[in-house]
Order: sequence, then C-alpha cells, then structure tokens
Amino acid sequence: MHRIDLVAFDADDTLWRSQEYFDNAQAQFEAIMAPYIDLERSDVSAGLYATESRNITLFGYGAKGMVLSMIETAITLSDERITAGDVHRIVRLGKSLFEHPVELLPGIREAVKAVASKHRIIMITKGDLFHQEAKVAHSGLADLFTRIEIVSEKDSKTYARVLKECEVRAEHFVMIGNSMRSDIEPVVALGGRGIYMPYHSTWAHEAVTTQVCDPDRIIEVDQPSEIPDALDRLEQCTP
Repeated sequence: MHRIDLVAFDADDTLWRSQEYFDNAQAQFEAIMAPYIDLERSDVSAGLYATESRNITLFGYGAKGMVLSMIETAITLSDERITAGDVHRIVRLGKSLFEHPVELLPGIREAVKAVASKHRIIMITKGDLFHQEAKVAHSGLADLFTRIEIVSEKDSKTYARVLKECEVRAEHFVMIGNSMRSDIEPVVALGGRGIYMPYHSTWAHEAVTTQVCDPDRIIEVDQPSEIPDALDRLEQCTP
C-alpha cells in the first residue's frame, strides 16, 4: 500500500473554466472567414487545428499560439485575400481570450481545501506564462498550494523533474486533471496515479488518448466533490 505524499491539480478546466472561451473564439473566427470561403465545403475547424498542431513547438499552448495560428489559417484558406481589417478582428478576438474572468468550477474550492487538509498539494498547468500567472492570481486559490508550476509541456519528463524537486517518488504521487493525455498518461507511465475529471468540452489535441481507467491506478470522477473520496480510495489500493 502506497501512501500519498503529494497531490497535483491541473488548472484549466479542472480548477476553472477555460475551453468554452476558446470554443467561442473559434466560432467567431469561422464567422470572420465566411465571406472568403464556403463554410459548408471547407472544414475551418480542421484547418485551424492542423495549423495549431504544427505550431505548438514554436508558439506553445494557449491564446497567443491560437491567435497566431488563426491568422496563418485565415491567410491560407482565403488564398491571401483576407483584409487587414479582418486580420485586426482576429487579433482583437485573441486579446479577448486574455480578458475573460476566472470562473471556478462549482465546488472546486471546497474540494481543494479538503485535499489540502490531508495532503501537500501543488498546481501544474501549461500554457502562456503571463496568461496562466494572471489566472492563478485571480483565482483566489494560489495560497492553498505549496508550489505552482507553469510548464511548456506536460509529459513524463516534466513530471519526473517536478517530482524530483519535490523529493517525492512517483508511486506516492497523484495527479488530478481533465486531460487523460496531459494529466494522467504521463504520470501513470512514471508509476504514479491519477484522478480523471473530464470536462464537457475538450480541445481535440487533448482528446487523443490510449489510456483506460484502472481502479487501482486511475479513478474517474464526475465533479469536484468526489475528489477527496477518490484520493482515499487510491491510497487504500496497492498498485
């Protein structure tokens, strides 16, 4: 039986709402593109996702990478006919992603406090540094965490570094998040455990996964109030 020495929470769509703002921006982007292409015959969403995927290694994750990819996609799909005015509209659309309020998921504050009363907790989130720092500051949750990590990628290498710096072995670590690909798979690969709390909207990049839930290693919950009990169940399991 492995005790839990460290618990980490993802941020976007685990602590607070995020993806729907990006979904709304994408819908507005498609509306901007409507005068240039036949939306029924052209898959703008697929075109944007392909561009974003190619650009991740250059721009990273988050709103800045998305808006730069929107501009590139708009130029390509419009055969360079898009006007400066519409490019400016895309830029303003990108700026709006930085201005939305930080809205905590219902019950998450209580869940984080409950976990913090029994375990050392940290936050691990990826995305644009300035944007993530601002969201953390405005969330009102920062003081509950002993450490906040804003990383460029969530993979086994990143988690291994964090665990080493926290002086915790993987088998004593649990990661909580909404992405099986970024939050759960890399941790389980190291020998850790995870609590998967899916969100109603997920970016296509994060939806790709081969991982399945194993009650000894991964527990799926529907809402934040179920997290403390899931942790107790994991602590009672022997991987």
